[in-house]
Amino acid sequence: MRIGFIGLGMMGSRMVANLQKTGQHELVVYDVRREAGEAALAAGARWAETPADAARQSEILMTSLPGPREVEAVAVGAHGIADGGQPGLIWAELSTSSPTLIRRLHKDLGERGIKVVDAPVSGGIAGAQDATLQIMVGCEPELFEQLKPVLAGIGDKVGYMGLIGAGEIAKLVHNQIALVVAQVVAEGLTLGVKAGVEPERLLEAIRGGAYGRGGGGIGNSIESIVFTRNWDSPRFALALARKDLGLATDLGNEMGVPMPL
Repeated sequence: MRIGFIGLGMMGSRMVANLQKTGQHELVVYDVRREAGEAALAAGARWAETPADAARQSEILMTSLPGPREVEAVAVGAHGIADGGQPGLIWAELSTSSPTLIRRLHKDLGERGIKVVDAPVSGGIAGAQDATLQIMVGCEPELFEQLKPVLAGIGDKVGYMGLIGAGEIAKLVHNQIALVVAQVVAEGLTLGVKAGVEPERLLEAIRGGAYGRGGGGIGNSIESIVFTRNWDSPRFALALARKDLGLATDLGNEMGVPMPL
């Protein structure tokens, strides 16, 4: 399978490496920084000069980008996917973006014969490294079945969420819950510690109580980052968290769902 991949950042570069490890695909890659593609090129990938060039050479195209602005620019901007994609191209958009945008691109590029799929991923850098990402897919059911074996090369949980846009909705809800819970946990632990309970004992109580046993849970980052004051290895950029919460809030406003938290 000829696969194009646009966006070779912390997530994208690792997903490309895993696709190459399968030995089943020919990879063509593009990033605004050519040096970001050095590892992929050394492993046998070809370099595309533009997103249009990557699309032109691909049967399946994947993008991993910071947000909606970059997704739209790569799709329909100068030398974008719309300029190079041939009828029958499948574009799997892996970024956390806007369901409204992906539905519009699905319509606009669909008129050119390009099949657009939203397939945002969750699992962070570790998941991208180990090919253990959760992938939330929105498209027609038959297209999902066609794409699923390829996505299995970068994630161990490839789930069908519904028609176009459903993947982005699921990802935004996931991130909204995760980020809001993280803030509540931070406030609660601060209260407990300041009121006199040792942090390790407080964490043990939370994990052993109804909340922890009921599946709420608190991740290991509390011990590995907060308790050790290891601030030099952030797991998620604050700017991306703000972007994701903004997209979730926009969706809530669009749906008429109050979201005071």
